[in-house]
Amino acid sequence: MAKLTKKQKEAQGKIDKNKLYSVAEAAALVKEITNTNFDSSVELAVRLGVDPRKANQMVRGVVTLPHGTGKDVKVLALVTPDKEAEAKEAGADYVGLDEYLDKIKGGWTDVDVIITMPSVMGKLGPLGRVLGPRGLMPNPKTGTVTMDVAKAVTEVKAGKIDFKVDKTGIVHAAIGKVSFSADKIADNANELLDTLLKLRPTAAKGVYMKSIYMSSTMSPSVALDPKVD
Repeated sequence: MAKLTKKQKEAQGKIDKNKLYSVAEAAALVKEITNTNFDSSVELAVRLGVDPRKANQMVRGVVTLPHGTGKDVKVLALVTPDKEAEAKEAGADYVGLDEYLDKIKGGWTDVDVIITMPSVMGKLGPLGRVLGPRGLMPNPKTGTVTMDVAKAVTEVKAGKIDFKVDKTGIVHAAIGKVSFSADKIADNANELLDTLLKLRPTAAKGVYMKSIYMSSTMSPSVALDPKVD
């Protein structure tokens, strides 16, 4: 096992391993124990009491973080010519159709979110093997397949993120940057947690939120009180 650096030991020493922190306490502590020379992302990892192999226990949704993610999200709008001006005005970084489909076929995926229209989805089907593993395939459930392209682009740029439980029952989501104030990190975290509670599947029995951890890109994780129900 790799030895901890002096800074890592100091960070570990500030965490009470026997304590479950409140969201506000965790946000302040993660800021304190992060010592990177770049603006680290702050993330939540929430273990849910669901079996994601069962369709009626899949947890997936979208949330608009009140203070955004702190990340400059690169958006590709795959739209017909009549929607191009609308997408550009809303702030999409790349706008077009066939030329970008060809680029994606060639392996280009240098974007964070792809927004498209229902009529274009047929062209995206063959690209599922490229886009799917990268989480880039548009989906009506996350609002990335829509006729209101401008609204979708604006929301993503403002901090709308989508999430889903992985095969181990954990939801991972970036909720801001270490440069955010602790209050803003806490607000974003609470918004995500409230959304997850609303999405509790009726088929999920027992404790729903089993554990919650907050961390930054390079910091140790801080255990939060999951408010066991």
